[in-house]
Formats: sequence, C-alpha cells, structure tokens
Amino acid sequence: MRHLINCLIFNILFCFICSAEKKTNIIYILLDDAGYGDLSCYGQKKFKTPNIDLLAEEGIKFTQHYSGSTVCAPTRSVLMTGLHTGHTQIRGNKEVRPVGQHPIPKSAFTIAEALKKSGYQTGAFGKWGLGSPGSEGAPENQGFDRFYGYNCQRNAHTYYPTWLFDNEKKIELDGKTYSHDLIMEKAIEFIRSYQDGPFFCFLPLAIPHASMHVPEKYAAPFRKTFSEHENKIGKYKGPNVKNPAAMFAGMMTKLDEGVGDILNLIKELEIDDHTVVMLSSDNGPHREGGHMPDYFDSNGPYRGYKRDLYEGGIRVPLVARWPGKIKPNAITDHISAHWDIFPTFCEIANVETPENLDGISFLPTLLGQGSQQKHEYLYWEFHERNGARAVRFQNWKAVQKNLKKQKDPPIEIYNLKSDPSEVKNLSKEKAEIITKVKQIFSEAHSPSEIWKMRWEK
Repeated sequence: MRHLINCLIFNILFCFICSAEKKTNIIYILLDDAGYGDLSCYGQKKFKTPNIDLLAEEGIKFTQHYSGSTVCAPTRSVLMTGLHTGHTQIRGNKEVRPVGQHPIPKSAFTIAEALKKSGYQTGAFGKWGLGSPGSEGAPENQGFDRFYGYNCQRNAHTYYPTWLFDNEKKIELDGKTYSHDLIMEKAIEFIRSYQDGPFFCFLPLAIPHASMHVPEKYAAPFRKTFSEHENKIGKYKGPNVKNPAAMFAGMMTKLDEGVGDILNLIKELEIDDHTVVMLSSDNGPHREGGHMPDYFDSNGPYRGYKRDLYEGGIRVPLVARWPGKIKPNAITDHISAHWDIFPTFCEIANVETPENLDGISFLPTLLGQGSQQKHEYLYWEFHERNGARAVRFQNWKAVQKNLKKQKDPPIEIYNLKSDPSEVKNLSKEKAEIITKVKQIFSEAHSPSEIWKMRWEK
C-alpha cells in the first residue's frame, strides 16, 4: 500500500513538474491595413468584432501601440527582426520580378529562428512580402518550418488568386476560391498537428487590404445598413465590387469569425492555458478599392492613414490573451511598438534575447508584474512619398517630410497629450524640442545601400 501511495505521489509530482516546464505556445495575428478604430473594442460603431473583443475582455488592450512602419513589407521586417526602420534590413516596399519583394537577407536573425532553436515548431500563414520563392528571404529560409499563403504582396491584392505558395511549391488555384479560407484552414491544421507544442503560429492575414472582396453571405447583411453606398463601385485588382462599405464590414466580420475559430480550437485542444494569442495590425487604414476610412472612423481620433507617419498611419490596436497570466479586462497606456514583439516572445518562451535589438519586452505589462522598462523614444522612417521620418518621445511627436527632395526640410512638432490629433504644429515655439529631435534622428538612422534619403546621395 505504501509503495502504491509513493508511486501515486511520484506521478502527481512528475506531472506537476512537466506542466510547470511546458513552454507557452504563441499565436500572433497581424491584420493588413486595419486602423486603430476598425475593431469594436477600440470604438468601431458601424459593425462588431465580438471575437476580437473577447480577446480584449479576457486579456489586455494596449492604447499606445505602434506599427513598425506605415506600409506592409517594412512592418514585417521590423516584426521579424526586432529592429525599427532606422536599422531593419527592409525599410520599404521594393518589388522584384517576376514574383515577390526585395528579400530580407540571410544574415537577418528572425524571431522564428530564435524560437525554432528553442524547440518551437514554426508556421506562417498569410502574406509574407519579405522575399520571393527560393530567395534567401523566403519564409522557409528565415526560420519557418511551414508557410502557406501569398509569398508576393502583389498577388495578395486579390482574395481570388490563381496561385498561392505552400513553402516553395506553387499551388495553382481556379481564381474562384476565397484565399482567406484556405489560409485559415492550413493554420488550424498546423495548430492541430503541433498541439503538444510548443509552436509559434504567425498569421499575417490579408484582410482588410484592398480589394474589398468577401463572399456575399458576409456582405449581404450590411447592404441595407449601408444602402446609400449600394451604387458605389470599388475598383482595385480582381473583380470590381458593388457597395465597398458593405464589403468592408463583411470582410471584418469574416476576419473576426476566423479569430473565433482559433480561440475555439485551442479550447477544444485543451491548450488554452498555455497559449498566448496576440492581435495587431501592420499600419493604419488604407483608402483604396473604394474603402472609406472616414465613413468608418477607421483611424479613430487620429490624423492620417496608411503611408502617413501621423498617428493615424502608425498607431494600431494590440490585444493579448493568456489565461491565468494576463488579468482580464486590463487596459494599458504603455508605449510600445512592433519591434517589441521579438524580445517579448523571447521572454515568454524563456529564450535568450539577442543583443542589440531596438525592442523592449513588455512582458511585465502583460503580467502586471515587475518593473516595465520604457523606450527613450520610438523612431520611424518611410521611403515612399518623397521620404519622411518621425519620432515620439514622452508626449512629443515630430514629423519631417520631403526628405528625398530636400536635405533639411521643416520639422513639425506636436504635443500628443493635449493634441492627440496632431492639429497644432508647435515647431515655432519649441526650438529645444527640435534640437532633441534632430539628435534622435541622427542616432536612430543607420545607412543602407538600398534605402537612402537626399542627404545620403
């Protein structure tokens, strides 16, 4: 009997130890061109995103989170490398032919590589945009065991493509299949396959990037709601759409449904308590394909859109859920950015964080424990629209434009505490702030052979 009891105690202790040592699964969902105000938990009134809202209700919502850039590819480079756009290898959308974008180099060390070295299964499902198939920047050469989706951003401009990629293999499609369904199917298959963990599932989804495509059953309920736009035609790539307002709301509904499928899956697999789920967006809202961000208040109270370095172009949602770790209904005003994701995931996975990252782990904020280190500043540079750069430090925001036309164009200064919409330019009153900003600009930018401003040529 004593032997039986001892064996029982041993088994209980062994299970406890194994459970305690079990690594946390990580699911990171990245929306494409969803603005700060495009989720109902961030104030959207014209449609609901109940499953994303549930992430916030059962976890934490960030109110001062920033994207890596104001367009697709550099944001993805920032996420993967933990380096802001003054340092990361891909700082703009640069196309290569026939398929793909300029590759992130082999020398880059990505979050997928860091997690893979620690025993994680790694999968990316959606839109890549960091290297053409077979190049050094292809996802399978940057730490991902599995990739399915749009390798090329141009191909992602329609949701009814004639091909996608499964790792390096090109999958021919009929042009009538909604790609989001295929991508979500493969992501769910990946999670099921590696439910014993640990796994890193990166979901850089294409929704709600133009075109405004969604199966009609999702758009139909909104056609009456937005009946005043029924004769408006949205044109982009692929078939034109009637009533892009209804299509946009339908797209967001479809997206939210997929988030719900992910949450239900991890509960079904009983891995809920050791899986962290995060959701953000790659930049602010677009104005393409008939989309009307002002009608939906997509950028919330903020000025600017995609391709702007004003708050509306770079302030994005971030919600995170981790049962038993993150307290429900938490809200934080901690200032963070996409380059913080790499060190945060390293801490979550108990992986050594590489040196010289620009990011700072916000795990203490997630857990509501310990001292949270803060950024001295946040920095962005943008290589389209004649070039621009921006910095935020404390409540000050600086924006400088026309850097490919002028060597030293004017610097705009805004106080985000009193003027979050960046209406009043204080540059004539704040010479000392401009001096500080110029110092930051100088130290935050490293030269690049590809990405150059006027003063470097």
